[in-house]
Amino acid sequence: MDRKPKRRTRERILTTALACFNQQGEPSVTTSAIAAEMEISQGNLYYHFHHKEEIVNALFDEFEQEMERLLNAVSAPSDEPEDIWLFLHLMFEAIWKYRFFYYDISALMNGYHRVEQRFSVLLRRKEQTAIAICNHLQTVGLMEGSPQQLRSLAANVALVGTFWISYQRALHPKVDADIALGVFQVMQLVAPYLRADARAHLGALAHHYTDKV
Repeated sequence: MDRKPKRRTRERILTTALACFNQQGEPSVTTSAIAAEMEISQGNLYYHFHHKEEIVNALFDEFEQEMERLLNAVSAPSDEPEDIWLFLHLMFEAIWKYRFFYYDISALMNGYHRVEQRFSVLLRRKEQTAIAICNHLQTVGLMEGSPQQLRSLAANVALVGTFWISYQRALHPKVDADIALGVFQVMQLVAPYLRADARAHLGALAHHYTDKV
C-alpha cells in the first residue's frame, strides 16, 4: 500500500496556526506557541515565516480565494431558493473555517495593514453580490421592494453574515456557533420581501435545516 506523502512543513504551520487562532484568538497565539504545538523548533518555523504577520497574511490569502470562488459562482444568480440557501451555507462554512478573522475585525485590521486593505474590498464584494441576488430575484418576480429597500436589505445581509460569528461567540463563549442558524437569520431578512409562494418555500427549507419554524 502506497503511503500518503507527508504534508510540507509550511502547510502544517498554516493548519496549526489556523486551529490555534480559531480556538484562542489571534492576539493570544505567538509563533513560539505554534512551533511548540507542532513540536518543531522556532528556527524551522522562521525558515518558512519570519513573523506572525506573514502567517496571518497567508491564511487570509487562502480565505480570500475560497470566498472569491463562492462569490464568482453566483455571478449568474439562480432562481431556486435551494441554490441561494446552499450558497449562504457554503459562505458561512468558509467564514467558520477562518473564523478568527471575524472575532474582532477592527482590531485585526488595525494590526495587519494588508488584511485591512483587502478585507474591506472583500466586504464590499459580499454586499455587491447580495445586491445582485436581490435585483435578480426582483427581475424574475420572486422579490418586491424599492431600489432603496433592496440596497438596505443587501447591506443588512452582509452585516449579519459578517458579524454573526462574533455575536454568537460573545453570547455563548464556550459553544460553537451553529452555521445553519446563521443562514436562517440571513434568510429571515430576505423573507418579508419574497413573493408569498417563495416565502412559504423558504419556510419549508428553514424547517428542514434548523427546526426553528
